[in-house]
Amino acid sequence: MNEILVAGHICLDIIPSLRAAVKLEPGRLIEVGQATISTGGAVSNTGQALHRLGVSTSLLGKVGDDLFGKAICHVLEGNGTGLSHGMIVSKEDPTSYTIVISLDSHDRTFLHAPGCNNTFTDMDVSDEALMNARLIHFGYPTLMAKMFEDDGRSLAALFRRAKQLGATTSLDVSLPDLASKAGKANWESILKRVLPFTDLFLPSIDEILFMLDRPNFESFGGSEIPVHEFERLAGRAFQCGAKVVAIKAGQRGLFLKTQSRLDDLGRGEPENLVQWENRTLWAPAYEVEVQGTTGAGDATIAGLLMGWIRSMEPEIALQGAVAVGACCCEKPDAVTGIKSWEETQDRIASGWQDEELSLPLDWEFAKGVFGKVG
Repeated sequence: MNEILVAGHICLDIIPSLRAAVKLEPGRLIEVGQATISTGGAVSNTGQALHRLGVSTSLLGKVGDDLFGKAICHVLEGNGTGLSHGMIVSKEDPTSYTIVISLDSHDRTFLHAPGCNNTFTDMDVSDEALMNARLIHFGYPTLMAKMFEDDGRSLAALFRRAKQLGATTSLDVSLPDLASKAGKANWESILKRVLPFTDLFLPSIDEILFMLDRPNFESFGGSEIPVHEFERLAGRAFQCGAKVVAIKAGQRGLFLKTQSRLDDLGRGEPENLVQWENRTLWAPAYEVEVQGTTGAGDATIAGLLMGWIRSMEPEIALQGAVAVGACCCEKPDAVTGIKSWEETQDRIASGWQDEELSLPLDWEFAKGVFGKVG
């Protein structure tokens, strides 16, 4: 049995090397440097990060029977024998790809083609695959039309079946093109259908704000979102059914809030579950020289899931999560910066410097993370 099954969105990432910001204009040629070619999407990014950390992981995604699809399988196999075995090959639809425009100290811009991710449904994940894992992590239904259409019925059906078969469930999302069908979907309604079967909900602050409080998402307009909003939005996710909520906050680190009582979490629940109950924690990010931020959130999730599945204390799991995310940022792609768990822990123990983080007075620093007092 694998510890974790990572299913959902996968694509081919093409990341050109850029000297400065570019403006796309008709008729203009923009000279760029060498491109980094890698696999992308939650299946690749989180799945391969878990594999590099030493977690027994299976990957399940959908690719086309074309050059990009073959490239994805080749890259996966190069990073670990058998990692491509869970790829479903579609003869009708093309492989998904993304052109990633990534500059130091800037957020990324994506030119994305969904390809056969749009035809992926809950029936692409077999009962056998679910029964052969302690935890299923599903990523990016926001970029998979069949998974969010009809108020997310296919996504909810998958998570309901996973719970019935005894697996722990984890969900990650991405921020869609606001003008697309995904951007116009009623995500609060979708989450109310899916989160009752979701043990761990792992969005970014922008994503959860977009999904559960669209008016405030538009009003914040890129400004730093206050700390109390993280707590409020986690509470909204609890009301929808989630049990554990971890919110990625980029350079500000990772926020975690859990229900006061955790039960019925399936065979992937940690042995020290009581230590995870009723916690409000914030792990500051680690300082690194950023070469790219592609996949950093997915890598952070991989670190957190490893801490969870290996029954680590929440404080240790959060430190590991932000450390894995920081290592990812030291390379332009989403995978090659990830080190083994032992190397990552050694780096933390060596006195790796945190990014400066300012929190209200009712937070105190202990065991390497901030905890909410009272």
